[in-house]
Amino acid sequence: MLNLQSIKFRIIALGVVLLVVGILVRHFFAVPLIEERVQALAATQQMSVASYIAQDIDHNLASRLSLVESFAADLPPALTSQPNELNSWLNQRQRINPIFDGGLLVIKPDGYGLLAAAPASTDHDRMDFAATDWFKNTVRDNKAVMGRPSFEHNNPAIVFSAPVHDEEGKIIAVLAGIASLNAPGFLDHLQKATLGATGGFLLVSPADKLFVAASDPNMIMKPTPPIGVNLLHDRAMLGYRGSGVTINAKGVQELSAMASVPSSGWFVVARMPTAEAFQPVTALREFILKANAILSISILVALLVMLSRILRPLTDASRAIHNMADGKARLTALPVEREDEVGKLVRGFNFLVAKLRREEAALKASEARLKFMAHHDSLTGLYNRVMLEDHVHQALARAERDNVQVALLFCDLDGFKIINDQHGHDVGDDILRQVATRLSVDRRRVDTVARLGGDEFIILLSGLSDARTAASHVAQQCLSAISAPFDVDGKSFTLGISIGIALHTGAAIAPSVLMEKADIAMYQAKHGGKGKFLFFEDENSTPPTESTSINKEVSAS
Repeated sequence: MLNLQSIKFRIIALGVVLLVVGILVRHFFAVPLIEERVQALAATQQMSVASYIAQDIDHNLASRLSLVESFAADLPPALTSQPNELNSWLNQRQRINPIFDGGLLVIKPDGYGLLAAAPASTDHDRMDFAATDWFKNTVRDNKAVMGRPSFEHNNPAIVFSAPVHDEEGKIIAVLAGIASLNAPGFLDHLQKATLGATGGFLLVSPADKLFVAASDPNMIMKPTPPIGVNLLHDRAMLGYRGSGVTINAKGVQELSAMASVPSSGWFVVARMPTAEAFQPVTALREFILKANAILSISILVALLVMLSRILRPLTDASRAIHNMADGKARLTALPVEREDEVGKLVRGFNFLVAKLRREEAALKASEARLKFMAHHDSLTGLYNRVMLEDHVHQALARAERDNVQVALLFCDLDGFKIINDQHGHDVGDDILRQVATRLSVDRRRVDTVARLGGDEFIILLSGLSDARTAASHVAQQCLSAISAPFDVDGKSFTLGISIGIALHTGAAIAPSVLMEKADIAMYQAKHGGKGKFLFFEDENSTPPTESTSINKEVSAS
């Protein structure tokens, strides 16, 4: 059974906590972010497809309108009074360019009856063309127009018409071409195409509130849904062009993209159910759930099995030291079985044993050394945290008493951990000693340079009249000093340093408050790109909260 106070239990508990945090982060942050990016990618792709189809439709409409206008311009006015010759002329145009598969008509200028038709048909002979939208618009505007989509011979079609003028520019007839929507090369590709497995396309006429064409045959030439049924559709009918997720009239959630057909005022909709569009995200969620379960079980089993083996030398060393303290065993050095943290602990104990066996003179020297260690860092010889806090307290008291300023620079090395891990602690220690030396160069007697631990250093500047200028100067010196290469055993290493600066004047505050401000500024400098220094700006004397901002930055040049 695990002891709740044991390192083994704490490591396992930490592993469980990290696993849970990782699972929660992936579930609530990573997967939604991926889903958002997949949606953006799918929307971009659908928009590209919709735009391509819209351009193709626009080209087809424009070419037919241009062709009927060209026919009208080429039609000899004299033929309007020669039905047989006019029929021959129309039939010849129909054979050369049969894109008006519904036929070509030449209509009397008053709109009542035909002058000619190709192919010959009696369906339009007595038709009142004057009531049609395209005829009225052609005569009124005196130019080529496209009519509303309608049914011709039970097939959805569009009429393109243009005025025929005599030599004086008077309208003597209207030439109309009828194009079936499902004719090859017109809108048939939209009506046959699908998007993915279940998606499709729509061609909508907002002015007519009509689905002109659709991949779903049941929607062709059907009215659009009422306002409020599909909110994204309502926006598109009012002019919105883009993409979005919506619920269609059938209650299915879709990812839709809308692109304009400029020549007609229509727009193309490329739509796909989100269940299909976001299927990769669903598969990813399932994979992550399974992977999390397998990984969690594997890590817990590995921790239970390996921790006992890893911590056994520590347990043996603890038992041996306890026996020596109780007098059950002679005070002697312990064997070092591993070069890890346990080995360092044993080496430390062996060093302590050697110290205890030295002569009295060596013991006095050791006592002096211990006294020094109480106030200084053992590795670099700089002041430690205890002395630093005492010096900060004195500097703040003097600032209040003499109305002078204090600056505290919180320095953290950039890139040290990689060197320490790859080249060993001996190299890292040597570099830290060199860093301490470089940071101490050109410091005043009243200044304090201290090491908090690891690769964190503090520089305290007291008794200043212009703390900001002095701190900037010292910070720039530190950046330059640390940027120079470090030579260790013939190898050259390069480091950087991030510095947070806190300034104070006036009433004394707790040393921890000033250090906390500098610490916050240092982390902002490190996250902002490293190799720079930042000032902590705060009008209050209380510790900054999460909303406190660092609003002045000075980069290393």
